[in-house]
Amino acid sequence: MAKDPYSVLGLSRTADAQEIQRAYRKLARKYHPDVNREPDSADRFKEIGEAYSTLSDPETKARYDRFGADFRQYSGAGPAGSAPRRGAGGPRPGSRPGRSGYGNVNVDMGGDVDWEDLLGGWIRQQTAGPAQGADHEAELRLTLEEAIRGGRRTVRLAQPDGETRDYEVHVPPGVLDGQRIRLTGEGATGREGGPPGDLFLTVRIQPDARYRLQGRDIHFDLPVTPSEAALGAQIKVNAPAGPVTITVPEGSSSGRRLRLRGQGMPDPRGQPGNLYAEIRVMVPPRLSSKVRKLYEELAAVSDFHPREGLL
Repeated sequence: MAKDPYSVLGLSRTADAQEIQRAYRKLARKYHPDVNREPDSADRFKEIGEAYSTLSDPETKARYDRFGADFRQYSGAGPAGSAPRRGAGGPRPGSRPGRSGYGNVNVDMGGDVDWEDLLGGWIRQQTAGPAQGADHEAELRLTLEEAIRGGRRTVRLAQPDGETRDYEVHVPPGVLDGQRIRLTGEGATGREGGPPGDLFLTVRIQPDARYRLQGRDIHFDLPVTPSEAALGAQIKVNAPAGPVTITVPEGSSSGRRLRLRGQGMPDPRGQPGNLYAEIRVMVPPRLSSKVRKLYEELAAVSDFHPREGLL
């Protein structure tokens, strides 16, 4: 027996269309097989899609609310899935069939027919008209480098029926976490010849162990030796957007932040972000005898007192 779609989506029977859509989106993201690696995630995802299909369409929802698990047997019933009335399915003995004037609809001319119910439901069915299909949503996971470069990607997504499908996606350079990319016409099929819905991909930039993204600015720690910090240096690094050369000024201490203007996340419509290198002075964990001797000589002649005022 099919599960109750309200229970599948965690909803009460008073849930409105917005609550139904929010519940579906939340659960679809949670159980999407590309995200959830549990063995039953594909079955759960399919079950969620079927429940949403039942409750997202007002007519189907009304039939389910009235007839429960047997609602599909009443797909040809009157408005809101009303049960067939006596006399509406064909002529009774002694009655004479007639034509209603609305196409080839045979009706009973006896007195038990509710004409407003019968013809009103039929007219509503004929004038319902096409409807656009529902929009679908999924996540598109990118590395920081992929988000900076952009370009075309092939994305494989699970479908509500449990199958998978590949989509060609154009990722604009400089896309940010949380932005959405729309694939027009790749959502659910429209009703009665209506246009299909769209597929929206929400970008999720994966955390990077080296770089921190803040808006369009990129921050990272730049390790330097004591001599580079004291004497200054030209240091080449492989930044997310490509190799850059950073000028470390003479006398730089840990915590000093150096800015490379325009070397952060690109912005197709405006000013790109900046790249910020924060200096971290590093010392070797072990010293050779020669290096130790040089440090000792430096300490003997240096008049630098970094803790002045703390003593």
